[in-house]
Amino acid sequence: MDPYDHDLERGMRNRRALLGDAWVNKSIASANAFTADFQNFITRYAWHEIWGRPGLDAKTRRIIVLAITCALGRWEEFELHLRAALVGGSGASLGAGDDGPTGLTPEEVKEVLMQAAIYAGVPAANTGVSIAVKLLRELGRELPPQPATEVAHTGSGRSFRTASTPALHYTVREPRSKAVPRHTIVLGHALGCDASLWDALANGLAAEHRVICHDHRGHGGSDAPAGPYTMAELADDAERLLAELDAGPVVWIGLSLGGMVGQELTLRHPQRVKALVIANSTSGFDAAGRNAWSERIATIERDGLEAIADATMQRWFSAPFHAAQPATVARWRRRVVSTSVQGYLGACHAVMQHDCTARLPRIGVPTLVLAGALDQGTPVAMSQTIAQAVPGARLVVIGDTAHLSALEQPGPFTAAVHDFIAGLA
Repeated sequence: MDPYDHDLERGMRNRRALLGDAWVNKSIASANAFTADFQNFITRYAWHEIWGRPGLDAKTRRIIVLAITCALGRWEEFELHLRAALVGGSGASLGAGDDGPTGLTPEEVKEVLMQAAIYAGVPAANTGVSIAVKLLRELGRELPPQPATEVAHTGSGRSFRTASTPALHYTVREPRSKAVPRHTIVLGHALGCDASLWDALANGLAAEHRVICHDHRGHGGSDAPAGPYTMAELADDAERLLAELDAGPVVWIGLSLGGMVGQELTLRHPQRVKALVIANSTSGFDAAGRNAWSERIATIERDGLEAIADATMQRWFSAPFHAAQPATVARWRRRVVSTSVQGYLGACHAVMQHDCTARLPRIGVPTLVLAGALDQGTPVAMSQTIAQAVPGARLVVIGDTAHLSALEQPGPFTAAVHDFIAGLA
């Protein structure tokens, strides 16, 4: 029989990797005739039988331990694991198929405690926060003052309105890394939508970029002046927003109407844009397309937005998406019919009259064009026209998606955007 105790040795390896040699050496040195059995027990059963399982990565297991010890008020154990999480352990491999980082950032610890406040109670989370602050200070982590009134929800950004009129509602997400942002990225939504269209993409980009999402005039929380609007006015709206924020040049990402605004903004105010993503959009409509928009405008003027809502959903999402995610479709239908009729109609006129195909060769910034293979509203051919006219533009066609490709196929959409941004200077 092999005298080597594999369970004990594996457990000790994992214990050292997660808690660090100094703490483990201290625990071993203090063992005595009464505690030795317990030390052996927890090393084999906790640190090998549980921590040695590859079903969850070690970082996730750290989070689980912090949440449970906080919920149960096991503050000595909570502090032990929190200190190890902030320090990151010894950095050694656990040998469980997990060689990734096992430490937690202060931001990640904060999220654990925020969630614990909901599921374990505010008093428990409050104690956890106090312990975390004490440990961060002991470890020399900077904790600059910040008024509670200036905190923004990291999943939706901090809301503002422009000082200039018509007032535009916009949100700002500063980089979660707390570092200087690599880029400032502005996201422009589709007709009948609002800035929340971009929540998933914006939150991902905000890991290292400053992200601004705004509602076009006539949409969401922005003013809805009497129309009709022009694409030049919508582009000038974007320019004055960027001027107020002293932002630019920016990476502009626009879908549908947002893509049209991006084209016009880049042509009218080239100093404001360093790179451009045009998704599910067009540089202009032919006579048949303009007639279709004219008929849509007449229908809305006569019967309201309810009259075009169902047809809009058919264009926005493919049939399989309708079947698989009816709640999402219903949500965006509610967004359309709750839009200001005056604002929607004003923007319809801007879209109908949009025509910048002849000017596209003047766009001199890196450009990515995204198209939906099933898009009926702005078919792939319209994206091909843009990509062929803009010098150096790259076209990516996303399969199995209709008009709102960022919602229907967020994975491929996000991957294409991240790949494009990663290649920017």
